[in-house]
Amino acid sequence: MTTRRALDGQVCALMTGLCAIWGFQQVAIKASAVDMAPMLQLGVRSAIAAVLVWLLVLVRGERLSLADGSWRPGLLVGLLFALEFVMVGEGLRHTTASHMVIFLYTAPMFAALGLHWRLPSERLKPAQWLGIAVAFGGIVVAFSGGSGAPNGSSLLGDGMGLLAGALWGATTVTVRCSRLTNLPASQTLLYQLVGAGVLLIGMSVALGQTTITPTPQLIASLAFQVLLVSFASFLIWFSLLRRYLASQLGVLSFMTPLFGIGFGVWLLDEPLEPNFIVGAALVLSGILLVSGYGWFRQRWGRWLVLRRE
Repeated sequence: MTTRRALDGQVCALMTGLCAIWGFQQVAIKASAVDMAPMLQLGVRSAIAAVLVWLLVLVRGERLSLADGSWRPGLLVGLLFALEFVMVGEGLRHTTASHMVIFLYTAPMFAALGLHWRLPSERLKPAQWLGIAVAFGGIVVAFSGGSGAPNGSSLLGDGMGLLAGALWGATTVTVRCSRLTNLPASQTLLYQLVGAGVLLIGMSVALGQTTITPTPQLIASLAFQVLLVSFASFLIWFSLLRRYLASQLGVLSFMTPLFGIGFGVWLLDEPLEPNFIVGAALVLSGILLVSGYGWFRQRWGRWLVLRRE
């Protein structure tokens, strides 16, 4: 078994860059919504990224096999991943990118609840239950903050963002509790990208959301989403997970919503209601306590040892 290493300065800088990329993606989609519907953007980016991942698999000489039955949970993961981005795409039509990124990143909370019931090794500790309670309280406060969208329908968009977070959490639980957990990351990612590409493009056609205005902004946005978000950043993330402690990486990943809010306010002039600021702070604090419990416990143990010495 490969021993995971603690984070160093170089990895922290790399994680900061990844979080900035992930935080900016909602802003890029929202900014280009006039030229191309968000759902279609997400479908096209997933389809192109799927081709790139498949080509990478061929170059690496990795073997893609369906004989082990992994295609069954693979189909489920692809469906959940696609539905998540249906909610993101439609939600961004009704709420701000800042709101979307906060509600989307409730995913670790839903994943922790699902894994608690499915895997004995993932039972939640009292401190983690407290974190879930704080996060849920933050969601209630954030929802009471009024409309963050010009058309006054932010509540609908926020609800879609929260459902997207739940679907993301369900995807994590499915991967962890099925044969997919032993597959190469590239194959699991391929299931997700293919599912999203097929379903999102199909739904865009069915809903008549196929109008495309090929502006330089749209082309730059799609290039960013395909090459940096769906392809490079995911592969880097999976590579880091194989070499470094997941708990420490998870703690650093919570910079993503902060970047998302910052970019939304800075580039899109999105408003920040007081209720939403308080609610977002509670959500992030609660989820940080849930996901970073192991890291915090380890740090606390080291501090106690030093105090005794």
